[in-house]
Amino acid sequence: MGNASDTSAVFASTISKEHDILMGSLYSLFCVLSLMGNCILLLVAYHKRSTLKPAEFFIINLSISDLGMTLSLFPLAIPSSFKHRWLFGEITCQLYAMCGVLFGLCSLTNLTALSLVCCLKVCLPSHGNKFSSSHARLLVVGVWCYASVFAVGPLAQWGRYSPEPYGTACCIDWHAPNHEFSALSYIVCLFVFCYALPCTAIFLSYTFILLTVRGSRQAVQQHVSLQTKTTNAHALIVKLSVAVCFGFLGAWTPYAVVAMWAAFGDATLVPPDAFALAAVFAKSSTIYNPMVYLLCKPNFRECLYRDTSMLRQRIYRGSPQSDPRANFGSTSQRNKDMSVSMRFSNGQQGSYGAFLHCPENAAPCHVTTPQRTACILTESTYREVTVNQLSDKPQADFL
Repeated sequence: MGNASDTSAVFASTISKEHDILMGSLYSLFCVLSLMGNCILLLVAYHKRSTLKPAEFFIINLSISDLGMTLSLFPLAIPSSFKHRWLFGEITCQLYAMCGVLFGLCSLTNLTALSLVCCLKVCLPSHGNKFSSSHARLLVVGVWCYASVFAVGPLAQWGRYSPEPYGTACCIDWHAPNHEFSALSYIVCLFVFCYALPCTAIFLSYTFILLTVRGSRQAVQQHVSLQTKTTNAHALIVKLSVAVCFGFLGAWTPYAVVAMWAAFGDATLVPPDAFALAAVFAKSSTIYNPMVYLLCKPNFRECLYRDTSMLRQRIYRGSPQSDPRANFGSTSQRNKDMSVSMRFSNGQQGSYGAFLHCPENAAPCHVTTPQRTACILTESTYREVTVNQLSDKPQADFL
């Protein structure tokens, strides 16, 4: 796991032990929240994959990159922070830094593509309506290729990876431009093509969207209901995309400012605590996307609620000692004195014009078609019979 370079001073922490413990605690919290949020978001997206809009492919890709950053960085950064030094050696340091750059740039480039797609759909709907899921998939592949160029560059001697100034993590060597031209050219390109241009594109895209929406508000209000619903769906995606984009930029901008200060100014004047604080903000970006979409997007919330309800039902059915009256507790409280509730096992309501009354001492029914059954509740007694038996009962048995 380690090598001789582990003992060198470059892997020792340069901030106080209390600050390292605080960073490790925050990283642990971010790791748990990011794992839960992004895994749930991907699960919901998988279940509604047939109804995904092209713009939502970028949200899924953002969750994948956030999850990749969570799994590749936090398991190494957390123990190193608690141990007050980098624990995993030079080679792992290089891979750690590469993963940080890859997933970070992928997320930013992905948000840039999302803002451009939203701008195309709102500002140029005649062209935006032609944007399909195939186009979205191609753009997602292009996002990963674009980020990979800058992530692999330092491994190919264009730029350099090294431990962070605070010592318990690794990233780009921001001090190298002071004495290496290749490192200077790499950081200049990184700043221009991976921060300045994406931020400009995001800002201009949402500015054009805002101007277009304001200018056409009266026309939108005159659309028929179906068009209005479609417009509202696109507007919701735009609003959520704005929230995710500016949350992400707010998280990474402090690190970009500190890094540029070290690269183009006097690196010795940059305190290690500034890099450490900026790194905490940057790693918090992994939790914004799932929070915004799971909390604010109605169809994602509905799908999540449906999945959790199905999971509870499966757990209930698989429990041999579960009380069958538990699922109908609230119904029995509302429907007293000979009230009956019926629901097919496939989730559809049964309607026969009246409800069937079964006395508490009725004999068990012989199940001939277990594929479709009805759950019957009389006062506090729960029974399950087949649908065929419902139609065979005499009318005297109906209330």
